[in-house]
Amino acid sequence: MSKRIAFLLNSHFEQAEYADVDRLLQDKGYETVLITTNDNKTVQAMQQDVDKADTFTADLFLSEANAEDYDAVVLPGGTVNADTIRIDKSAQNFVKQFYDANKPVAAICHAPWLLVNSGLVKGKTVTAYPSLQTDIENAGGTFVDKSVQQDGNIITSRKPDDIKDFVAAIDKALS
Repeated sequence: MSKRIAFLLNSHFEQAEYADVDRLLQDKGYETVLITTNDNKTVQAMQQDVDKADTFTADLFLSEANAEDYDAVVLPGGTVNADTIRIDKSAQNFVKQFYDANKPVAAICHAPWLLVNSGLVKGKTVTAYPSLQTDIENAGGTFVDKSVQQDGNIITSRKPDDIKDFVAAIDKALS
């Protein structure tokens, strides 16, 4: 039975950080499920936070999802998406369930904001989009500028250019 990976996002996320990561993980044999905190299942992707890209249809609302059903969670970035989801208590609790179960929690670009708001970066070394450095440090984490960083079950990357390294780290953590 293939391992299942939950993608958690709202809307106005960076398209490559969902679609490319999703495709690469599926190519490796993982089953992926798109879960949204949005108020409808149609979610809008963006190109570099500026231009609207494709829309996608989520498989589930977060209220219908159970962390026990998945082997890992992936959090795509995009400034608006990440800023919206970081204050969502349900999203925070969902991510904490993965963390507490020692399952991979993978966040790219601005998505580590959810880890900051969930209290998961304290004492951890993470990477993210450079503008998150102060937030990470203020939350008790150590920021590093590299394509992928793993600390325990937390996997982080900086930007779309890092997707291949990000996917490789997720795959290795699930192997």
